[in-house]
Amino acid sequence: MQKHLRIYLLLLGLSVALQGSQCLAQRASGPAQSSAQNARAAHDGQHDFDFEIGTWKSHLKRLLHPLTGSTTWVEYDGTTVVRKVWNGRANLVELEVAGPTGHLEGLSLRLYNPQAHQWSLNFSNSSGGTLSQPTVGEFKDGRGEFFDQESFDGRVILVRFVISDITPNSCRLEQAFSNDGGATWEVNWIATDTRIKGEADKAG
Repeated sequence: MQKHLRIYLLLLGLSVALQGSQCLAQRASGPAQSSAQNARAAHDGQHDFDFEIGTWKSHLKRLLHPLTGSTTWVEYDGTTVVRKVWNGRANLVELEVAGPTGHLEGLSLRLYNPQAHQWSLNFSNSSGGTLSQPTVGEFKDGRGEFFDQESFDGRVILVRFVISDITPNSCRLEQAFSNDGGATWEVNWIATDTRIKGEADKAG
């Protein structure tokens, strides 16, 4: 009986020891795995806009009265010039388009925050002459999404700006508003840009 008891206690001790070593291994590997995950998540996006440096032919559609139920769109055609600043960590966009309803001139200063790994997009138009509330975000899997909160017709709304369908010679830029906390979005600005070949070096 004592022999069987000694064997049982010995096996029990081995089991406890094995469990303890497994816990130590999990604790040791936890920080390493977390660091690896953080390293993967911390994408260095300072060159995410390099694809857009150059001169583009722009076709713009704008919803005339957002968040009113209106479906009246106006269209414009013109050019967009994107210039690299700070070796790609910033860029300056100049938009000039015209259509049946008038002439638009826009400017966007995009700045990269290396600590947050995010971009801020700061827009202005010639009629206002001031920078708007920046939309902030990043690129993932070839798609850029940027958000902000601002006032529109006296109400606080969410704004989303998306850059998608990116190829070496084309891209799509889309702005949408939400007045219900992001449950639904209404697109009010769609720009389709096509690169004008031979103009990239001039803009860079």
